[in-house]
Amino acid sequence: MKRVPDAELRALADLARRAGEAILEVYRGDFSVTRKLDASPLTAADLAAQRVILAGLDALAPGVPVVSEEAVLPPWEERRHWRRYFLVDPLDGTREFVKRNGEFTVNIALVEDHQPALGVVLAPVDGSLYLARRGGGVWLQQAPALGEGQAEPPWQPLRTRPLAHPPVVAGSRSHGADTHAMLADLLGTDYVALPLGSSLKFCLIARGQADLYLRLGETSEWDTAAAQCVLEEAGGAVLDLTGRPLRYNTRDSLTNPEFLAVGDTGVDWPARLRHALRERY
Repeated sequence: MKRVPDAELRALADLARRAGEAILEVYRGDFSVTRKLDASPLTAADLAAQRVILAGLDALAPGVPVVSEEAVLPPWEERRHWRRYFLVDPLDGTREFVKRNGEFTVNIALVEDHQPALGVVLAPVDGSLYLARRGGGVWLQQAPALGEGQAEPPWQPLRTRPLAHPPVVAGSRSHGADTHAMLADLLGTDYVALPLGSSLKFCLIARGQADLYLRLGETSEWDTAAAQCVLEEAGGAVLDLTGRPLRYNTRDSLTNPEFLAVGDTGVDWPARLRHALRERY
């Protein structure tokens, strides 16, 4: 792993921080909440971050397509031919944003041949920023530079940990089905539950502070791609319930299958999943 991220990754990091600043400008004041057609919340912060990111990506990588939660989705007949595109969630965790608990992120991924090739995840409130390049490393920067001429804060390499006893299970704070029965089949009943919003669940596993995240129920591809790259480069994996890594832009729908994110890939998770699914069905 390189000592610091390369120039391309750092440019995306700067872009994510600019989007984070646009989000915090709204977060610090009064804001209204509207509802999209699927009843999910939408705020001015989602749209402000979207504008910053789309303009920034157009400047950094002109001509590379972008799929974003808050933009019109290009038709499948166009997308099916893409080998390389950006996948963006300008504000992942809008429900946590509305609750003002700080557990929301900016997610920017570059997808190549159906796999996350670059991943940027920023938590605007505490300034933690995660950067990853497939096959090239993963880093955490815990705060932005203080200003022009100031030294850049250090980049910390990340590594997942061996499965702890009891395991720490990150779970959604605002979404998802009851996972207890399946977790009991995967881990036994002795585990510690840790509710957390947005893609921060993946990042906690990448930092070696949690072990697993089981998601039953719907998520979208922009919710997972950037954080999947972060977790995979830290030594973990994001698997569908058949034990295969999540893939992107493989069909018309952008809804992910149910999945399991893990830190310790030395465990035979596909075998555990097969057992758990037999018990479930």
